[in-house]
Amino acid sequence: MNYEGIEITKIAHDCFKVKKGIVIYIDPFQLSDNEEKADIILITHEHFDHCSIADIKKIIKDSTKLVAINECLSKLNQFENNNLKIVKPGSKLAINDIGIEAVPAYNIDKFRSPNITFHPKEDGHVGYILTINGKRIYHTGDSDVIPEMKEIKNIGIMLVPVSGTYVMTWKEAANAVRIIKPKIAIPMHYSTVVGSEKDAEKFKQEASEITKVEIL
Repeated sequence: MNYEGIEITKIAHDCFKVKKGIVIYIDPFQLSDNEEKADIILITHEHFDHCSIADIKKIIKDSTKLVAINECLSKLNQFENNNLKIVKPGSKLAINDIGIEAVPAYNIDKFRSPNITFHPKEDGHVGYILTINGKRIYHTGDSDVIPEMKEIKNIGIMLVPVSGTYVMTWKEAANAVRIIKPKIAIPMHYSTVVGSEKDAEKFKQEASEITKVEIL
């Protein structure tokens, strides 16, 4: 889809390509071998379906900037360190005139074992807010509806998980949209590892009462 001159392509799972002169990938996963090379790659956390070295290798070039959290270092240290930026929730930086803000992403009630969530807050996983020509795109990362979302304002595009199990359910995702109030919401995190098209459709039915929803 085209959002005010910014091309946004959903590839698989949580992977999106955002293009406006430069090419940005978020959580590259299940890429084809002929994808265009990246200027910036953003990684939300270290899990295999978000920090995939095989997919990064398909799109990285000598000048590509990698942005990731510290827990990804063991996977990413094979790449040029000068091109690697380590962030944590609250970090802000600019690359090629693109504003990048790392925001918290974690679970509240999705547990792998008693009292241990799939994405604990203390692990420092992130979502990202991109600012491109004044337009703000929010990729929530793998998250539930969290209190920090109340502080996020002026979002044009919100990329939000809908599958449940490891992330918010479609109904919880609609609640996140009520909080953020983006101009457009795009569901993600379904039909690959967990969840289905039905989750995206249910989300659209619920969230369309709040904002415009696009299923890509």
